[in-house]
Amino acid sequence: MRKLCVVMLMVLGTFAVSPMTVWSADPAPATKAVAKTVSLNRSSAKQLQSLAGIGPVTAQRIVEYREANGPFKKIEDLLKVKGVGRATFDKIRDKLVLN
Repeated sequence: MRKLCVVMLMVLGTFAVSPMTVWSADPAPATKAVAKTVSLNRSSAKQLQSLAGIGPVTAQRIVEYREANGPFKKIEDLLKVKGVGRATFDKIRDKLVLN
């Protein structure tokens, strides 16, 4: 019986996790950086891609629209860019600034 208890304790000790192991684990890194604010009139295509729902093609269209039409006068003008619909705009509206 005594041997059985010793064996049980050894087995249980193998599965025990140290509190330091749990607390020292690094959190999972973010897969995509989330922008705080992005300037419609100054940001590069790469910076615009940090916005949810804006990929490389749409980001390039935003830059081209800005170059062809001048700076955005209001944030809602982004809806004039092909590929930016109301749903995407509503998701990113609070992250957009003009300058």
